[in-house]
Amino acid sequence: MKDTHQADPDRQAWMSLLAKAPEGRVAALLDACTARPAFTWLRAPETGAVMLRGRAGGTGAPFNLGEMTVIRCALTLDCGTVGHAYVQGRRKADAEAAALVDALMQTEAADGLHAAVLEPLRQERDTARATRAAKAAATKVDFFTMTRGED
Repeated sequence: MKDTHQADPDRQAWMSLLAKAPEGRVAALLDACTARPAFTWLRAPETGAVMLRGRAGGTGAPFNLGEMTVIRCALTLDCGTVGHAYVQGRRKADAEAAALVDALMQTEAADGLHAAVLEPLRQERDTARATRAAKAAATKVDFFTMTRGED
């Protein structure tokens, strides 16, 4: 049966940022902008594994590449808002902070959190991508400008 739930693209974007953030970065940004609210665990942080899949050539048949360790958790704020987090590795504190941000982003505090937590994470991610792309571009070889030496 196909899942008919319509996902919120904004929530997908911030969950992606939170999941890929460097160790301790989400907690540092969250603590700098606001006091952590009281919450109740729905699912305390627990470690597990997910199967990574790949495709030969990016378009071929899918195959199981290997497993990656992740930690997940779910919590509810006193106002009833639920936050979830999946974070690569075994970083329980990062998963807790990410779940808190997810829950708070669904409240009236969303605008402040977006500016104080999500925007810096997005800028850092974009800077890291640009740096990585520039480093890769420096090694590019343009074969069309090379002479063969047979002339």
